[in-house]
Amino acid sequence: MMSATVNERRHNTNRMIEELLEERRQVWSLYCTIAGMKPFSVDQPLRSKIQEFCQLLIDYISLGHFGIYQRIIDGTERRRKVLEVAENIYPRIAETTDVAVDFNDKYEALTEDAVEAHLKDDLSKLGEELAMRIELEDQLISSMIA
Repeated sequence: MMSATVNERRHNTNRMIEELLEERRQVWSLYCTIAGMKPFSVDQPLRSKIQEFCQLLIDYISLGHFGIYQRIIDGTERRRKVLEVAENIYPRIAETTDVAVDFNDKYEALTEDAVEAHLKDDLSKLGEELAMRIELEDQLISSMIA
């Protein structure tokens, strides 16, 4: 029979995974909304959507880092398969984090020139990185719930 501690850890892990998946769904949904708002110009709806998106994006990235990955870094994750998957994917996850933070920093102080000149390309690059991150996170999540 499993101890209460093991049951608690599994419950906490499952809750964290559910929260991550929900935040990821929200980020992707808002990403698609923004990508569909063309032509890109700094009108109020686009400005507020980008600000909302950046906040969700950082929340999502932070949850993954300080929730799931921090457990692995701290050594509280004991399952070998989870550790192996994490070791293989973490360098690429870190790269996707950098791209997301760079996007946030760039669009935090949204200017009309930045939107008109760069948003299309920046969204494209971010979308590719988010898709990669999702694929990698799914590998880790699969190993965690197995």
